[in-house]
Amino acid sequence: MQASEKKSRSWPDLTWEEIASLRRSGADFCLLPIGATEQHGPHLGVGMDTCITEKLCAAVSLATGVLRLPAFAYGCSLGHSRRWPGTLALQPQTVMNMIVEIFDWLYAAGFQRLIIVNGHVGNAAPLRCALEIIRSRYDDALIRICNVAEISPRVRAEFFTDAEDWHANAAETSLMLAVAPGMVRPDKLMEADDEDRTVGLVFTHPVNHTSKNGVTGFPSRATRAQGEKLFAMMVEDLTAIVRSGLTEQPPLNQNFFSTVS
Repeated sequence: MQASEKKSRSWPDLTWEEIASLRRSGADFCLLPIGATEQHGPHLGVGMDTCITEKLCAAVSLATGVLRLPAFAYGCSLGHSRRWPGTLALQPQTVMNMIVEIFDWLYAAGFQRLIIVNGHVGNAAPLRCALEIIRSRYDDALIRICNVAEISPRVRAEFFTDAEDWHANAAETSLMLAVAPGMVRPDKLMEADDEDRTVGLVFTHPVNHTSKNGVTGFPSRATRAQGEKLFAMMVEDLTAIVRSGLTEQPPLNQNFFSTVS
């Protein structure tokens, strides 16, 4: 598939014949949105992380023609505890195994390039472990993890403006006001603010030990305009990454499984 086609491609919408045809035409690249189902304070729906990755991948697919896989709505959210109802968490090894098994099937269908677009911080470690396993199994696999808050320095700056250990903060709330306003409870914004209590701590604590209401940051500062600006940044910067990855090859062609003789 050529980037110039500018067609959003959704894997579930295609038949097996269409997927095979795309592969024969040169398509070998997929986007996998992964989020979570977890509490996001009193003002945001629990599906926020999945929503933003799904919409981001749809926009990037439209810009590049790269296939987007079904969004995965469950993640490693153990740190959010059982204090606030709504969180449905998986074990780290479950997330890791899920990614490895999905890639096994993608590779069998002829797709070797994958960018995992991750909307939940707690998924980072199991996703990295999955990446290591995939690379050790498939020498020609090309895989990357893009955490939505760290797609680029300018995106990171927006996410971290009101808290270092942010969650359901101004940035996330602004994004939802822009792309999914039905997931926001405007009447709860003023009471949702909660300070970052993690600065200077030695240990990493679960959210029930750092937040009064599941929030870290100041959602009352959120605006739709800021969300539109941030989402546009995210689409533009992830699109640039995808375009660069369409034809990238390893700097050296040295087999993973062979030793130097």
